[in-house]
Amino acid sequence: MKLKYILPIAFIALFFSCATDDDDNSSIINEVEGLELIQTIANGDQTIELYNEKGFFETGYNHISLRLKDNHTGNYIEDATLSWIPIMQMPTMEHSCPKSAITKALGKDTVYEGFIIYQMTYEDGSGWSLTLNYNINDTDYSVTETISVMQYENQNSASFMGNDDTKYIVALIEPKDPNIAVNTMKVGLFKMENMMTFPVVEDYTITLDPRMPGMGNHSSPNNTDLTYNNADNFYYGDLSLTMTGYWKLNLKLLNENGEVLKGEDVTDENESSSLYLEVEF
Repeated sequence: MKLKYILPIAFIALFFSCATDDDDNSSIINEVEGLELIQTIANGDQTIELYNEKGFFETGYNHISLRLKDNHTGNYIEDATLSWIPIMQMPTMEHSCPKSAITKALGKDTVYEGFIIYQMTYEDGSGWSLTLNYNINDTDYSVTETISVMQYENQNSASFMGNDDTKYIVALIEPKDPNIAVNTMKVGLFKMENMMTFPVVEDYTITLDPRMPGMGNHSSPNNTDLTYNNADNFYYGDLSLTMTGYWKLNLKLLNENGEVLKGEDVTDENESSSLYLEVEF
């Protein structure tokens, strides 16, 4: 075959090879796209990767994604079962905090997810550790590592004692990005059964009265109280924000009998409830 025929054929073959390679690369899906790596925890043959949208833990509600990598093959493990135990080490005691089970992320092969609500931290972010227990192919593993939990700038969670001598924790989940509008408000409500166990509280009511302390303590129209949703075990209501700035979300917690366990009405004489959360935008 003459050289003038060989060169075009070689060029065509090279073109299709490159096109095929590009197609193969474009088909690779990044299952943690849009997330930031918080920390990796090595444990012998495996490495656990922890992700969220910000790249760090903070007080309040944290939605966390996890991946488990086989250090020998570099592949991510798709069929593990995982659980976790966050621990806050105090000078004279230790305690945990509200947390979810870890489940497989919907529509993803290598990502697991859950939430942790850190109710407190030290000024430098220290004091917390995280134990991860997991099972691969009927073999159990466990690893514990220190983590940093930063203080959120506003009060996005509150820990308090109710009139029923029960300690509760309420945490703001949504809105994450408040707007001048009627926003969906979503919170988690938990009680401290003991220092390590914080079950969900069902079928209570959380009344809502948002105010702007810097603007005459005015409120807003079209707010609704928060009620329990059996589908995901959180509380939902409507939060009306009529302008940008700092808002104090005054709350009252009522049990299933309508008895007030914590919080007060906002009046001319009482500018805020003792139970509140904050948003600023």
